[in-house]
Amino acid sequence: MTVTVFGEALVDVVDRGGVRTAAPGGSPANVAVGLGRLGVEVVLHTSIADDPHGRLVAEHLRVSDVMVTGSSWSARQTSSAVAAVDSDGTASYEFDVSWDPAPAASPVGAVFHTGSIAAVLEPGAHRVRDAVAAAKAAGALVTFDPNVRPELIADARAGRQRILDLLQLADVVKLSDEDAAWLFPHREVDAILEDVLILGPRLVAVTRGGEGSVIATGSERVECPSVRVAAVDTIGAGDTYMAALIAAVVEDRELFQNHAAPPATWLRDVAEFASAAAAVTVGRRGADLPWAAELVHAV
Repeated sequence: MTVTVFGEALVDVVDRGGVRTAAPGGSPANVAVGLGRLGVEVVLHTSIADDPHGRLVAEHLRVSDVMVTGSSWSARQTSSAVAAVDSDGTASYEFDVSWDPAPAASPVGAVFHTGSIAAVLEPGAHRVRDAVAAAKAAGALVTFDPNVRPELIADARAGRQRILDLLQLADVVKLSDEDAAWLFPHREVDAILEDVLILGPRLVAVTRGGEGSVIATGSERVECPSVRVAAVDTIGAGDTYMAALIAAVVEDRELFQNHAAPPATWLRDVAEFASAAAAVTVGRRGADLPWAAELVHAV
């Protein structure tokens, strides 16, 4: 079963106390890497250039078993982000990003994932919206991680509406607590889960950093503690959780056929697996997502 990922790939320039290193990144690209390393067949449609950063990204994807569409080589310059890492490992970002991808090719895989900058930044955001609608119409299971970057959203109201439109098309959604607070200000997590489920998704997860995560369907809700680890930085942790969640959905896709609701035991196993995967990433530098062999004893 193939997962199609449509979204940005870029280079993270990581600043640790004034020392800078360059590494491949971008939330959707990270998710694709996570899937490839977990043994899931994955195709990424993105927008990169034939420049040093683009070639760095492409090689990283290749060795992580991610196929990249030929039309992804469409940018004049590969985007980048400066990630400043604090003493506690938390990363903050400044972006030099453009997003003008070629239209996504069809057909898509049985699962279609998107999110982050690609979902809100024009001129490419409307192509993402069209691709999600086409994937949904073709019967694909749609997964979505808003991974909101407010500094790139000039019109907050329009940005929220774009995300809400995609939430209505998604089957599986992952939000960070920061995403949730930006999208649904002054609402508690339990209320936000209900708000999102009412929009149409069948499964919603909210990650809360060191406080763990909560994963819910219309009938079940499970809280999962985080896995304790000596944190190096948080770069790619949410993307790792999303990739692990998608991998679990791919493995048990029949649970989502005919609008069936996964049982609480499945939700707990998946949340524990995704948390264990995220902990591996938090415990090492940058978006270095785990391989399947590193997670064989995760649950």
